[in-house]
Amino acid sequence: MKILVLNCGSSSIKYKLLDMINKEELSSGAVEKIGMKGSFLKHVRRDGQKVLLKGEILEHRIGIEYILGVLTSQKHGCIESLEEINAVGHRVVHGGEKFNSSVLITEEVIQKITECIEIAPLHNPPNLAGINAITELLPTVPQVAVFDTAFHQTMPNYAYMYGIPHSLYTKYGIRRYGFHGTSHRYVSRRAADFLGLDYNNSRIIVAHLGNGASICAIKNGKSVDTSMGFTPIEGLMMGTRSGDVDLGVVTFLMEKEMIGSASVSTLFNKHSGVLGVSGVSSDMRDVDKAKGEGNERARLAWDMYEYKVMKYISGYIGVLNGVDAIVFTGGVGENQTETREYVCKQLAYLGVKVDFDLNKVSKGKEILLSTPESAVNICVIPTDEEFMIASDTLDIVQQN
Repeated sequence: MKILVLNCGSSSIKYKLLDMINKEELSSGAVEKIGMKGSFLKHVRRDGQKVLLKGEILEHRIGIEYILGVLTSQKHGCIESLEEINAVGHRVVHGGEKFNSSVLITEEVIQKITECIEIAPLHNPPNLAGINAITELLPTVPQVAVFDTAFHQTMPNYAYMYGIPHSLYTKYGIRRYGFHGTSHRYVSRRAADFLGLDYNNSRIIVAHLGNGASICAIKNGKSVDTSMGFTPIEGLMMGTRSGDVDLGVVTFLMEKEMIGSASVSTLFNKHSGVLGVSGVSSDMRDVDKAKGEGNERARLAWDMYEYKVMKYISGYIGVLNGVDAIVFTGGVGENQTETREYVCKQLAYLGVKVDFDLNKVSKGKEILLSTPESAVNICVIPTDEEFMIASDTLDIVQQN
């Protein structure tokens, strides 16, 4: 069965076509700068060759038409016709409290996703645009929604509730939802298999570290707490997001700078975090280079980033009453060896022992970093959200 996975952002569409019978990736790519000047599609063919196609892509529907066109093209494609696509799996960021698992998309599901726009105004509209485009272009193909928030619906109420009047929760649904759920679910399951742990009788902490970052405490296969909250801004300091910040700072700046909610949202989502502190970049590779050249603000941003990661991991060890495995994933988690070393050294009191020479050369692949004497397993598991989405899609389509 061939499944197309779509991840529609505000100005981009990431895609991957997988043959789930043979567990093979047929092609992948992304449409960038939708609705802007200079939009393009970058496509990775089945043979690994990369192709760049430029064009005027004004909306998501046109972008998806480009994707379907390149997948079936004689020169760059991997299928002969669109009839070979058996199902489409969509990443949907926010399912609120309405969804605790992936679902077959129906009119009722679309309506419920639409109702979540109020709490995810930047993410759910492009997700819906992708669903609507496939409905028009491939009307007979079943579609499945896989929610970032669904995995975290197992959190207990004392972990997801905020200390605000309860009426605001009942009226607006204000609570911790958490994100990156598809990644945390895939990585924790794969880590249990990789380490030979019983997933349903385990305590695992997953550190998904990238430009967006979150940490999740997983007990017996279920999320019991996670660092992101009502929105993806809460928790760790990220590439451009501030992470945890005193609410008083927000109201203080709104008064002093005379800015409204839209401007303050942009400030804390787009101009803060590693970029805001360092003044260099939101990319940790650029910050690493700058701190190596003696840039003190880059060093400060780096130290703050690592400290927050260590702080959350340490806190979740308490939440889980111990830990069997700590897993690093995401672009930074898989490749930034210095951060992994820092965290592991801070956890030496737990009996964590790591081969730091191996850590220095291990990037972007599954690997066990802890030594046989270590009281806690430390490993790297590259995330594969697209495979998780395709797996859910396959299961749901076969059930229906």
